Amino acid sequence: MKIERAELREVPLRLKEYFEISSGGMQDRRILLLTLRGEGLEGWGECVVGESPAYSYETTETGWHVLTAFILPAIVGREAAGPEDVLAPVRWIRGHRMAKAAVEMAAWDLAARLDGVSLSKKLGGTRSSVPVGVSVGLQKTDEALHEKVAGFVAQGYARIKIKIKPGRDVDMLAAVRERFPDLPMMADANSAYTLADVDRLKELDALDLMMIEQPLSYDDFLHHARLQEQLRTPVCLDESIESEGDLELALELGSCRIVNIKPGRVGGHGTSRRIHDVMRARGLPVWCGGMLESGVGRAHNVALASLPGFTLPGDISASSRYWERDLVKPEFEVSEGEMSVPTGVGIGVQPDLELIDSLTVRRAQFG
Repeated sequence: MKIERAELREVPLRLKEYFEISSGGMQDRRILLLTLRGEGLEGWGECVVGESPAYSYETTETGWHVLTAFILPAIVGREAAGPEDVLAPVRWIRGHRMAKAAVEMAAWDLAARLDGVSLSKKLGGTRSSVPVGVSVGLQKTDEALHEKVAGFVAQGYARIKIKIKPGRDVDMLAAVRERFPDLPMMADANSAYTLADVDRLKELDALDLMMIEQPLSYDDFLHHARLQEQLRTPVCLDESIESEGDLELALELGSCRIVNIKPGRVGGHGTSRRIHDVMRARGLPVWCGGMLESGVGRAHNVALASLPGFTLPGDISASSRYWERDLVKPEFEVSEGEMSVPTGVGIGVQPDLELIDSLTVRRAQFG
């Protein structure tokens, strides 16, 4: 597989509503889309960096810089044995897994197209549809939260994730549980707490949550282990797990019982599959999280979530959840808590080039 050309675009997209988590909020996304071309075909990837370093040190600007100054000039014109080999020339770059993932995932799409198969099949997926949930940002009032949750329940989502922070946690979730006693529900703290909050977090055990995601700091494996010892509710790690080494440490210490795998966070599909395999061998569940991606990134997530170890509903909501108009055709839809896995070659959906070109504000080409 030879990468003959590459094109990186910045495409602004406005979320349908302001989305708030414990560390802040946003409504405007700066999407970075990558196209790799070779042997008459092209593969698409999306760099999931955020606009600020609230979730990761990587941002839109660092992603653009690392991709255009270092990664893309090094890989264009080079033969690669396969998608996991495409980044071989830049293995010396420390970190920047989101920038690397955009390239690796585009290469997986290209490899699947060259083989004439879907990305799901190329990755080893076994499902024709995947269970999906939805993430609900912090709301101003309990009434507003209940209205949001009721709407998503009516739309058939298989699980509701609710963002929390100190002062908007136990009582807020208890009110949701009272109104929706049988709702599959989880909480996501985005590192808003410390181990000093253990007594407060232990109150969540009474609410029959599927899990609490990333309650403590992203780099605090030890305190997550001490917290998990005291909670019946499973701890799920997200930001903490960026590599197989991170997973090994978390499992050795007992820092979690569940892992949220975001391919854009861990460096791509190769690492995602290996994390999946380790967790599956241990009999521990994983699910696929989202990063407010466009349909390009969502297509990659759906393909990954079709692997057999993804037994919990992922944050892979319908295109209409976030966007007035997505960047792919057809747009993604949810039916009875499931999303169909595209069966066409590669990511299985077509980037809307007319729309993408009309929105592009920055472009870099190589080759």
